[in-house]
Amino acid sequence: MLNTIIHGEPRDTPPLVIAHGLYGSARNWGVVAKRLSEDRQVIAVDMRNHGSSPRAEDNGYPAMAGDLAEVIEAHGGTAELLGHSMGGKASMVLALSRPDLISRLIVADIAPVAYEHSQIQYVEAMKSVDLSKVSRRSDADALLAPHVAEAALRAFFLQSLELGEGGTTWKLNLDVLGREMPKIVGFPEVEGSFGGPALFITGETSDYVGKADWPRITELFPNAQQHVVPGAGHWLHAEAPRPFVEAVAEFLAADKI
Repeated sequence: MLNTIIHGEPRDTPPLVIAHGLYGSARNWGVVAKRLSEDRQVIAVDMRNHGSSPRAEDNGYPAMAGDLAEVIEAHGGTAELLGHSMGGKASMVLALSRPDLISRLIVADIAPVAYEHSQIQYVEAMKSVDLSKVSRRSDADALLAPHVAEAALRAFFLQSLELGEGGTTWKLNLDVLGREMPKIVGFPEVEGSFGGPALFITGETSDYVGKADWPRITELFPNAQQHVVPGAGHWLHAEAPRPFVEAVAEFLAADKI
């Protein structure tokens, strides 16, 4: 089963499961998870081939959705589900294939469509780092800088770097993620729809979800609502954590008074 970081104790209400995006981890969501755990138990997961979760040859969305289903079934059988980017696609596939498991769905800055861009350049950048020369994160940052110009993006990747007495390693299965990139940027053929409450949160400056995507979103998720986080881009939960948490908390509290 996926590695989890649990915030708070079980409540009478379903837990909130958080699925991170590509190259992320459960730890990346610590601030958001802690704030949301004031009203519910929050379970942040490491997706397969990320963090401390199992390694696997298949990194497609049906497999990732199955992983999330296993976590939910181990924690009561019903959950609220929040997924960002890759985790958002896996969450949508689970909601469409096993709607009985999901009471509310939150999708952060991603649409149920295939994208033309690739993230393979970051796999190659991380693989280019000579880990034998890395004893501190600053060493890895210097080696990564010629390949990744943005300091914030390097800092994000370096959260998945494990430093230890046995050597330095990436807590990412870079070979599989690179090979499975077409699946990750794509979206599988799906049938049916999820009729439960659904919130699609997007960043104002992000181009991941456009007007052209909404017919498909509402076809699959007929009760979908939209919320735009002002000034935020694709990494909206990190760029604007307070308004992001407020939007999520308001959606989860709706109709529960």
